[in-house]
Amino acid sequence: MNEFLCQSCGSYFPVEGNYGTNADGSKNEDYCKYCYIDGAFGKPNETMEEMVDSCVPWRIKSETYPDGYADAETAKKEMMKSFLSLKRWK
Repeated sequence: MNEFLCQSCGSYFPVEGNYGTNADGSKNEDYCKYCYIDGAFGKPNETMEEMVDSCVPWRIKSETYPDGYADAETAKKEMMKSFLSLKRWK
C-alpha cells in the first residue's frame, strides 16, 4: 500500500482520497485532508504543541494501531521531536 506522511500532523495515510486540497481544488500532496482544506490549514493559528496534544490519542498503541506508542507521555515526547522535521513546523 502506498502511503504519504502529512507534513502537518505527521500521520501516514493511504494516498487515495486523503490528500488535502489547494484553493483551486487540486490535491495537495504535502498535507492531509484533515489539516489542509481549500488552500489553508484548518486551524491556521494552531501551535505545534496544540497539534501534538490533539494527535496523542490517535498515536497510542491499541488494537487498531498496534505500532503506536506505549502511553500518552511517550507519544507526546516523541511527536514533539519528530514534528520538528515536518514542513509546517520547521
